Amino acid sequence: MLFRQLFDAESNTYTYLIADTNTKEAVIVDPVLEQVERDLKLLQELGITLCYCLETHIHADHITGSDKLRSATNCLSIVPDNSHVVCANGYVKDGDVLQLGEISIQAIATPGHTDSHYAYLLNHDRVLTGDALFIRGCGRTDFQSGNAGTLYDSVTQRLFTLPDDTLVYPGHDYRGHTVSTIGEEKHWNPRFVRRSRENFIELMSALNLPNPKKMMEAVPANEHCGSVI
Repeated sequence: MLFRQLFDAESNTYTYLIADTNTKEAVIVDPVLEQVERDLKLLQELGITLCYCLETHIHADHITGSDKLRSATNCLSIVPDNSHVVCANGYVKDGDVLQLGEISIQAIATPGHTDSHYAYLLNHDRVLTGDALFIRGCGRTDFQSGNAGTLYDSVTQRLFTLPDDTLVYPGHDYRGHTVSTIGEEKHWNPRFVRRSRENFIELMSALNLPNPKKMMEAVPANEHCGSVI
């Protein structure tokens, strides 16, 4: 398996490029519009074919590069079900498996940050957690139908039940971390360690975070696969 973790400094977003080294088929997860040329160049250099753009959720802090990548490569845009994106080529549901050669990508419903958020388990040894679980943190729950109690359930019942040695690759990082493990986050993540569901809800309601800078333009654009008119 070819696995690349790419970063957008403006939005602190991680994009993931995954490909089967035999079939040369690739999927890109959570692409960023401003980084599409970087991604296309990498695809060309590695000699791989982009088959899918896959989203963990509808982002509020950046515009997805899905539409631009689809136009350039004829890949398919795949988004979570119930995400109200009519331009997508397909939708994933909980338990669905996307197969790329010998690579399996299993969809795990992890709502809470938004009401249609998914994590993706790759070959049972690493999980792309999107905004549900960060390294030593988690995504906010105060807009886009977010719900703190639902997020607590998603993390503790869906993600923390994976094997402890499962690698954790988040959708964002703000402290310079790139990878963790499920066991590490269960032991050290201050949002969840020794917190009840009620205490977690209280914590999240008290964060009082400013809205993302690009929220007003990003959300409607991402509901159209990142198409910017």
